[in-house]
Amino acid sequence: MAAAAREPLPGAGPDEADEAVRGTCEDASVCKRFAVSVGYWKDPYIQYFVRQAKERKAPEINRGKLGCYYARVHGVSYLIKAFLKKTECNCQIVNLGAGMDTLFWRLKDENLLPRKYFEVDFPMIVARKIHNIKSKPPLSKPIMESHSGDSLLIDSHSLDSSRYSVVGADLRFSADLEEKLKKHNLDIHLPTLLVAECVLVYMTPQQSANLLKWAASTFPVAMFINYEQVNMTDRFGQIMIENLQRRQCNLAGVEVCRSLDSQRERLLLNGWETAHAIDMMKVYSFLPEADVKRIEGLEFLDEKELFEQLMQHYCICWASKDSSNLASLAQRQLGEQQRYPELQRQGKELPAEPPG
Repeated sequence: MAAAAREPLPGAGPDEADEAVRGTCEDASVCKRFAVSVGYWKDPYIQYFVRQAKERKAPEINRGKLGCYYARVHGVSYLIKAFLKKTECNCQIVNLGAGMDTLFWRLKDENLLPRKYFEVDFPMIVARKIHNIKSKPPLSKPIMESHSGDSLLIDSHSLDSSRYSVVGADLRFSADLEEKLKKHNLDIHLPTLLVAECVLVYMTPQQSANLLKWAASTFPVAMFINYEQVNMTDRFGQIMIENLQRRQCNLAGVEVCRSLDSQRERLLLNGWETAHAIDMMKVYSFLPEADVKRIEGLEFLDEKELFEQLMQHYCICWASKDSSNLASLAQRQLGEQQRYPELQRQGKELPAEPPG
């Protein structure tokens, strides 16, 4: 979960609102660990960041919602690997609100590390992650193996090696974010992939717009992946909002989550040249049939309608700003079969496919 801004609920101060959002990081990590233990996907590193859950989670949550995300992991991974393959790993990744994510270690295992991998989150979350890295050799050894040059720099709220950096920062303040990233050798001239999973929704629309504008204006060649809620104006969406509000956790940016169109439009209005969005039910339909049978066989699911509703209320969006149209390549890599009409920005028709 990101170091993002929220408008406090009545009776909740800014510190309480921040604490509620930080709590979603713990919830997500516990559910990921549970999903891995059951066999939804392999992640040998999550065990070093979070203890095993003591109670079982409902299967429909494991397969779709905030927390256990098989379809989310699959969809986001496909887009990331499409970017890495297109750039031949001569790029950098900036994971915004990374929490206890283990992508750096998994990419290293697959020999797919970018030139540098950055993570950003609340300083409190970053401090916890750095403590785990320092105290657990299966986490620290891969960082040292990939490091070259001067000594690795580490303190309580940041870690910087030649290939991996963790930064404690507040995503509300782009200038401060950029300054901290540049101190860790961010290269604005490299093709850059920015990833935000359930991050922008905890920021006000203006704050998320500022972050998107900063990213689009800073990197000449870039791609942005956003995973979060969608279709939030119906009754099911309202129940989701109310459930979070009971935990003093406010979705400050939920008005942008009205539809797939509103998600795409936000990206286009804030400097990105192409934008695509699909709900997670669509992503699930792209999974190989054998894979679907395998994961559906892990646990019996009798509430298929609830599962489908959950999946229809989350989406993956991706946008690009570049000359080689990375977003269209990613679209084909993900396997999207439905062509959405291109939205237009400033009256100019946007390219749908790369040349050739």
